[in-house]
Amino acid sequence: MNPIFDRIGTVSREQGFRMEGWWVWGSSVVKGEDGRYHMFASRVPKYQRFHPAWMIASEIVRASSDTPEGPYAFEEVVLPARGAQYWDGRSTHNPRMVKHGDTYVLYYMGSTHPFEDVTEEMADQLTLDSKWCIAGRANKRIGIAVANSVFGPWERMDAPVLETKPDSFYSFLTSNPAPVIHDDGSAHLIFKSRRYEGHIHSEMNIGLATAPHYAGPYTVLNDEPLFSEKTFGVIEDPFLWKNEDGFHMLAKDQFGEITGERGAGILAHSPDCLGWTLHDDPKAYTRNIQWADGSRQLLGNVERCSALVEDGQPSHLFFAIWEGEGGFSDPKPGNHSWNMVVPLKPVSAGSV
Repeated sequence: MNPIFDRIGTVSREQGFRMEGWWVWGSSVVKGEDGRYHMFASRVPKYQRFHPAWMIASEIVRASSDTPEGPYAFEEVVLPARGAQYWDGRSTHNPRMVKHGDTYVLYYMGSTHPFEDVTEEMADQLTLDSKWCIAGRANKRIGIAVANSVFGPWERMDAPVLETKPDSFYSFLTSNPAPVIHDDGSAHLIFKSRRYEGHIHSEMNIGLATAPHYAGPYTVLNDEPLFSEKTFGVIEDPFLWKNEDGFHMLAKDQFGEITGERGAGILAHSPDCLGWTLHDDPKAYTRNIQWADGSRQLLGNVERCSALVEDGQPSHLFFAIWEGEGGFSDPKPGNHSWNMVVPLKPVSAGSV
């Protein structure tokens, strides 16, 4: 049995994080200096279709709770829009929070475009083929913001920490950061990328960059992706952690090539973060959720997996979910998304 899958408990609909009037998406939770739990999450205004509005209208917010499960209450906008002239001036998305000593380091995806804002009256013009999304997708890059308190203020960088490179597997974009910061301040960073292929982009690839300090400079170590159509299968939404047994990764099985279930999760291990091996039983989570009331539901999307890691082991998983079997890419995708918390049962022998 997979050591993560075997620990998944029932899920309460009363916990997690929701916001009226907003699509709520992917989260990262850290215990603050106040002893409470702080969720950094993305939100997109509901007058726009979530997919593709997240590329051009997302912002990262902070919510808090007395417990890891929540419910979480909205506190503030952390990384708002700041103008088209900035690399992250139009959209901030996909937060990953790491505390290093007394410093909070927020990794995220940022993007920009040079066009007018999409107003509520213009919302039907926002499609994947629109000028906003063509520019917004191509400008996706990974950056960081830092603060000495979970309450900020946040110092944003004037440039990404991980750019694209011509004629590489990350020539089109970099996104979905999954960092580990070591005691000496150096960092490993797993990331999602796409390459240019003619006038379109490739399927998703997963790469590895390292840096002598979390602020950079970052160097991509692999010439070919770690995970791709040709190697293991297509994955995205990686989450990375390290303990005495090495590096471990949770990620979404995009097409079900690894687990047999589209959108389920995989578990993989590595001694050095460069050479990866799938767990013997790789399926780490499923879209088929057991609710606390005893009912089961196959969710349309279970995305952006992250974990609260305590003593080297995940204690809670966090997911952005889309209720209903269709998912957010369907022509009529529904109108409900929120960040779900999955408590994990206590660690048993054989856990990672």
